[in-house]
Amino acid sequence: MERNLAMELVRVTEAAALASARLMGRGDEMATDVAAIEAMRKAFDAIAIDGTVVIGEGAEDAMPMLYVGERVGTGQGPATDVALDALEGAAICAAGGYNALSVIAIAEHGTFLRVPDTYMDKIACGPEGRGAIDLDQRPRDNLKTLADARGVYVEDLTVAILDRPRHNALIEEVRTTRPDTGIDILMGVGGAPQGVLAAAFLLCVGGDMQARLKPRNEHEAGELRKLGLFDLQRKYGIEELASGSVMCAATGITPGDYLHGVRYVKGGAVTNSVVMRSATRTVRFIEAHHRFDRLPEY
Repeated sequence: MERNLAMELVRVTEAAALASARLMGRGDEMATDVAAIEAMRKAFDAIAIDGTVVIGEGAEDAMPMLYVGERVGTGQGPATDVALDALEGAAICAAGGYNALSVIAIAEHGTFLRVPDTYMDKIACGPEGRGAIDLDQRPRDNLKTLADARGVYVEDLTVAILDRPRHNALIEEVRTTRPDTGIDILMGVGGAPQGVLAAAFLLCVGGDMQARLKPRNEHEAGELRKLGLFDLQRKYGIEELASGSVMCAATGITPGDYLHGVRYVKGGAVTNSVVMRSATRTVRFIEAHHRFDRLPEY
């Protein structure tokens, strides 16, 4: 895939961010999500790819656009798999909270793990910990090996864990971190589609990740079997989740730790985005100033 394509992707996430940020803090989660989805879908019409959505907004019978299996792009470019979340954090955006994003990743056809809307157990870290983490190790052992790899004390690590009752025991085991440092490692059970997206971004920066599918019920287990995923004990490495030439883009919608949210100014708005490529591990941060009287049709 041409490297210029990575820069085109950010136009897609910018469009979704600009549309959904207008509804930030108004309490209407559905309207906020729909605005992002519609804007992202329209923006795809200008992107020169023959894309197939493999991680999207839902099943075809549940979503009018950006559903799994939908073809996106002009159809004239390279055949690609597309993983996306037009608005990651719809409830956050509707409530005016922090860290809502628009996210997209593309890769050659067949290089993203196709998963339904289910859960997976995950462990992930940055480049310094590559090869040092293991989903089958106890959390305390992973912290020790990561600290050794980074040349720091375990007490100097910060662990990101979703605040959910299912993680109470895990949180108690890793409460040896300092809150004033950056995130060093992620642990816990979360969405499988989001896990594939995370793997794509981590691949672009040389990070590491392992995951195991965790269906919540027989229906989700059945959806996994439809995709040929029968072994629920299988541990997936990062390149089994996302591989090949991967390009990723994300735009901040609400203020966040990694990206600023959309800021409105006279006659326009300012967005902050990040664009990554696995081939070169280049990470570009982009501040864009948008003039509303000159925006493209989408």
